[in-house]
Amino acid sequence: MKWIVGLGNPGASYAKTRHNVGFMVIDELARRWGIAMNGSKYKALVGEGNIAGTKVALIKPITYMNLSGEAVRAYMDFYKLNIEDGIIVYDDLDTEVGKLRLRYQGSAGGHNGIKSLIAHLNTQKFNRVRMGISRPEPGIVIADYVLSKFAKAEQGRLEEMIGNACDAIEYSLKHPFEDTMGKYNG
Repeated sequence: MKWIVGLGNPGASYAKTRHNVGFMVIDELARRWGIAMNGSKYKALVGEGNIAGTKVALIKPITYMNLSGEAVRAYMDFYKLNIEDGIIVYDDLDTEVGKLRLRYQGSAGGHNGIKSLIAHLNTQKFNRVRMGISRPEPGIVIADYVLSKFAKAEQGRLEEMIGNACDAIEYSLKHPFEDTMGKYNG
């Protein structure tokens, strides 16, 4: 089974914030693939389906960002999933809005959701789709910035980035992640 986790925070007040682009990608994949996100398992909203002959799980942890690893570890343990079959989608301050950076390992880079995953998975080696949210202007508190909504001028780039992330994830269902990185990075 392939499994895709979008990181974010539950609740309407967080829905369109920069920190929730991982949830936005999961929602778009669910829409594209006709998968209902109505299952609640292991501190996560889950939708499962069969996409072009591949069983796929879409996962949105509802533990809040800083505890994302709890939900992912519980889901992985129950289904005995391989880490190589998963993809984590999340926001990245160090990447410009509209750009993707795909990686298969690395540090948390200050991202609390990734810190939690690394702690619960006991590894820094897992497939990632990092969604650009850009850094704030000097003087703006990072926590406030990531919990803010995208500016109107960024909406087009945001929608294109979400579409590109979904395309990359779809491509990865049939191709090695390294090939996906080569095709979609940038």
